[in-house]
Amino acid sequence: MYSEILSGALAGVRACLVGVEVDIAPGLPCFNMVGSLGGEVRESRERVCVALKNAGLPVPCARITVNLSPADVRKEGTAFDLSIAVGVLQSMEYFAKDATEGILFLGELGLNGEIRRVKGVLPIVREAARAGVRECVVPMENAREGAVIPGICVRGAQNIKEVLAFLREGGEDRPLSRVCVDVAELFDNTGEPREDFSQVNGQKTAKRAAEIAAAGFHNLLMTGPPGSGKSMIARRIPGILPPLTLEESLEVTAVYSVAGGLGERALLTRRPFQSPHHGISQAAFLGGGSVPKPGAVSLAHRGVLFLDELPEFPRGILDGMRQPLEEHLVHVSRANGSVTYPAEFMLVCAMNPCPCGYYPDGNRCRCTQPQVRRYLGRVSGPILDRIDLCVELRPVELAGIRAGEKGESSAQIRKRVMAARERQRERFEGSGYRFNADIAADDVERYCPLGEAERECAERLYDSLRLSVRGYHRMLRVARTIADLAGEERIAAEHLMEAAGYRPALDYWI
Repeated sequence: MYSEILSGALAGVRACLVGVEVDIAPGLPCFNMVGSLGGEVRESRERVCVALKNAGLPVPCARITVNLSPADVRKEGTAFDLSIAVGVLQSMEYFAKDATEGILFLGELGLNGEIRRVKGVLPIVREAARAGVRECVVPMENAREGAVIPGICVRGAQNIKEVLAFLREGGEDRPLSRVCVDVAELFDNTGEPREDFSQVNGQKTAKRAAEIAAAGFHNLLMTGPPGSGKSMIARRIPGILPPLTLEESLEVTAVYSVAGGLGERALLTRRPFQSPHHGISQAAFLGGGSVPKPGAVSLAHRGVLFLDELPEFPRGILDGMRQPLEEHLVHVSRANGSVTYPAEFMLVCAMNPCPCGYYPDGNRCRCTQPQVRRYLGRVSGPILDRIDLCVELRPVELAGIRAGEKGESSAQIRKRVMAARERQRERFEGSGYRFNADIAADDVERYCPLGEAERECAERLYDSLRLSVRGYHRMLRVARTIADLAGEERIAAEHLMEAAGYRPALDYWI
């Protein structure tokens, strides 16, 4: 007998619906599976047969053929186990043929019939809702994750027997009750982060640079000796970014769902902060692997990617960031196909000015000039040119620490950042841009107009700082953000001068 069950597959963070066709016919006992399958999917036949046997539902000695359609889409992972098992049971006439109509099934089967957690439930359920599917049956551990999607009924199952009882019985009172999640309550319970800018003593220039970076979503580089507060400031930047919107939250949660890093959380409501170690592999950083999965740059989507000890990262990894920094996407190509992951992140970097960390302090630094140049030379010019703001931190004086003066809180800074973001939203409405950092070179003159005096000031800065064209445009974008923070419609000379002060120091990179 023939049956068809609805399931879903992933291609990056995008999902597509998959029809699981099962046919049981007389003949020599065999279990064939076709449809461009990965190794984990091919192993489903063993898991399904043993799980059904141990649940008291033995598979008949017959010719079983399973096709996952469309056949030209690569299928990976263990999420097809449940749909294959349901298809086999339907072909064995354990329940009516119309019982599975409009229902999508996802889940991995244990050999005892238990239904276990899988990756990528949220994007698959979201695609099912778009396609008009009315119900989804997923593992109980994934039920809250899927239930954040509006317009679709999500039911959590713990074992195959519960699913069989659900399909045999009708009405709203049947097993596998609907799982509901109050999305508004999740956002209400986000609360303020523990790490606050009021805990940072001194470093006013660095905190100002962090505020500008957050307001325009600019990339930031901090240099300074060990213990000057670079990491401390970086870890507090997510707290001054505007809260995630629901749409942004779903995007971020989808990435973590595909990567298997969602845990028990139903929805991520805070900006992500990724701080990979410099020993990370290129696949783990940019995304990829034999079975592609999101890397650190995608896990930082809509949040902050912090690279501490920037020169210690391999040159290939740093140069590999060029595409994500420009396109906000990561393309991973393999023999089985290509996938694309989102990567719209704010890059924050920290580094020492030399191998020992104390240059140019002649009393403490023991590095030679060739050593300093080799160390700084590990950061390529193209990457440095893509960083909008560079700021140098100095050690905090002991008197400032003992005074215990509290600076502005993250909430106060975030209020100004959000006001600047609102000005950008109004300015870019209908243009496709979201932040000042996004402005393309062709549109810089349009969105960053300069008066005659300001144009002369910008030309002097271009010559004196020996800027590239890209660096000049970045200076204008930063000046536009500084003007937004000041509530000014036009860029003034003081905004240009402050923006120029955040370009890389020439006495470092020479």
